[in-house]
Amino acid sequence: MRRMFAALAKPFTETTGLARWMLVAGILITAVFVVCAIFAPWLAPYGFAQSSAHGVDFPKTGHPSSAHPFGTDRLFFDVLSRVIWGARTALEVVVLSILFCVVLGVPLGLLSGFYGGALDRVLVLIMDALYAFPTLLLAIVVSFLLTDVYGGSVIAVSVSLTVVYIPQYFRVVRNTTFSAKEATYIEAARAIGARDIRIMRKYLFGNVVHSVPVLGTLNAADAILTLAGLGFLGLGIQSTQAAEWGHDLQRALADAGSGVWWTGLYPGLAIVFLVTGLTLVGEGLNETLNPTLRRRRLLPVVMSQRERTTPVQEEQG
Repeated sequence: MRRMFAALAKPFTETTGLARWMLVAGILITAVFVVCAIFAPWLAPYGFAQSSAHGVDFPKTGHPSSAHPFGTDRLFFDVLSRVIWGARTALEVVVLSILFCVVLGVPLGLLSGFYGGALDRVLVLIMDALYAFPTLLLAIVVSFLLTDVYGGSVIAVSVSLTVVYIPQYFRVVRNTTFSAKEATYIEAARAIGARDIRIMRKYLFGNVVHSVPVLGTLNAADAILTLAGLGFLGLGIQSTQAAEWGHDLQRALADAGSGVWWTGLYPGLAIVFLVTGLTLVGEGLNETLNPTLRRRRLLPVVMSQRERTTPVQEEQG
């Protein structure tokens, strides 16, 4: 067990310089939002759709105060509670969408790259057609189609983001499989009679998914922005179903002209910080896990007294 943890930690301990600081900073920023998402019922002073407490209604667009540190919005909701609960909504949507992408995109890319032929041409045609659409436009179309089925729920938004990002997982795994299946160890496995499913599961899978964690982290940052865009356009999650930062920004537009700045400032800052944290994690992981980009920590060379002595000095001595 100790050797396994040492092997997993080796790329991180060997990394130095900017890559390490990017990874550490990204993990710390992201960890704050993860803690808020997990412990939202205990950290948030009120519910995400709560407009009163102890029989007293909250003020409408109330200024930040001791009772409401981030103020209240036009629906009498506490902005701080909405920001904290919004972290849970963002985490749920991102985790579900990336999970769907990995479950569908990785096996399809593995099959397409391994077998090729007609299966590969059909899958590549479908994925290229999806990839040709702009990200936000495709998410809007899919979300609109799923409104009658799931409504503005977490599942509907997660499926919309899955359709957007699954071509990326497919293409990365397919291209890696194309080059890996010609390797010597794959030919040796075929020579001893290994079946295709065993070759893909035991020999190929572990060698073609090394880029998936980095891709998932970078897609998570982009998914936060796409989720906020859907909420801003009114096609995401509604206020009474869950707290969502993009939808809160959309409602804050009407407040900006009247000098109510707090309803849009704090959800916007939450989006900026979370996207920044996830981006730093993705870039740091890319340089940490990729041996060609990783900068190793070089140990200082200590020369003995004999090595410091030149041949001329030895003859004179």
